[in-house]
Amino acid sequence: MPKLDKYRGKTTEEMTGVSAQDVLPMLTSRARRALKRAMSNKSLDVKKLMKKVTAIKAKNPGKVIKTQVREAVIIPEWLGLTFAVHNGKEWKNLFVSIDKLGYRLGDFAHTTSRVLHSGPGVGATRGSKFIPLK
Repeated sequence: MPKLDKYRGKTTEEMTGVSAQDVLPMLTSRARRALKRAMSNKSLDVKKLMKKVTAIKAKNPGKVIKTQVREAVIIPEWLGLTFAVHNGKEWKNLFVSIDKLGYRLGDFAHTTSRVLHSGPGVGATRGSKFIPLK
């Protein structure tokens, strides 16, 4: 039997019609507080993004939505949409599924990458100090 993806016991089909107000009791306290702040006039960027998403969802639901608003909390209305989140250098595509609800957009577009160093160069260690360069 395949694993069903759920959020707080509800499937994707049940969560699709849920509004941002109705999802507030299901969220963690940090996400709930950020979403309440976004619905007020304190966070104009998030409010503008929410309006942009509803406009694009009505016209062209397959379009990628570019945004730099990394602090926006992912809500059920955005299920099935694709966002391009800016990480400071490039745009990272993010497909919103049920397991990403309650997280922020910036959680999935990392700003720093892993650095892999090679071995030490000549003169970097005591033993390599006397190695001839020729």
